[in-house]
Amino acid sequence: MPVAVVTDSSAYLPDGFAARHAVHVVPLHVLIDDESGLDGVDIGPGAVAEALVGRRVVTTSRPNPEEFVGTYRRLLDTGADAVVSVHLSRELSGTWESARLAAKEVGEDRVRVVDSRTTVMGLGFAVLRAAAVAVAGADAAEVEDTAVAAAARTRTFFVVETLEYLRRGGRIGAASAFLGTALAVRPVLHVVDGRIEPLEKVRTTHRAMLRLVDLAEEAARATGAQGVDVAVHHLAAHDRAVELATRLDERISPSPGCVVSELGAAIGAHTGPGMLGVVLCPIER
Repeated sequence: MPVAVVTDSSAYLPDGFAARHAVHVVPLHVLIDDESGLDGVDIGPGAVAEALVGRRVVTTSRPNPEEFVGTYRRLLDTGADAVVSVHLSRELSGTWESARLAAKEVGEDRVRVVDSRTTVMGLGFAVLRAAAVAVAGADAAEVEDTAVAAAARTRTFFVVETLEYLRRGGRIGAASAFLGTALAVRPVLHVVDGRIEPLEKVRTTHRAMLRLVDLAEEAARATGAQGVDVAVHHLAAHDRAVELATRLDERISPSPGCVVSELGAAIGAHTGPGMLGVVLCPIER
């Protein structure tokens, strides 16, 4: 297709989605103690959850510009007229900056870099929408506009068992107001303009899950769209994620069905095991 779509591993597209939709993924880097690897390639969700539970040091870093340069040039050399590269919020990672530097080296007339101002399937849905119009023959400007519009309308809500991992990684922002709360309190957070912000506190994990359903239903209704795409994320909480997805399917309609995707190391290292999240993206007709 004339426009190739690139993203990073923090989108956490469900298995097979990237290949099926011709999306090219550049993985972030993960370091567990002295073990270095690529997110979703060398180090998966199970490894990072085990490392966090074992109190090992887990850190992440952005891809370097040369990795993006290699991907962009390969795509352009094999037939693409242009590249649209869509990435997680620059407020949460330097990945966008690496991609921007690579675009300057390859040629900004051929590579457009988008700060999605979100992450996980908020980013993922934007990328899939962009890929869909690219396959249909849209030019680079339209593909970029599609990604920006979809990302801007996504809503992301999530619950963590502790804010400690976000604090360690420096991603906590205003949610630091929740630090020091009782162990029985589960912080509910959301993504606002690229940042992680506090929303409310809920007692017990079960009530937190029910609250996620309520928030998702309210957000879906508020869009005024004819339907919404819905995704559930988790880390080492598969059964609860399936239950959450089932409840969402019952409450949100019309929806093509809720996809479930486990977080990898790049984001999971900052949320910790037990994280549950919901992402919604309006379906435009």
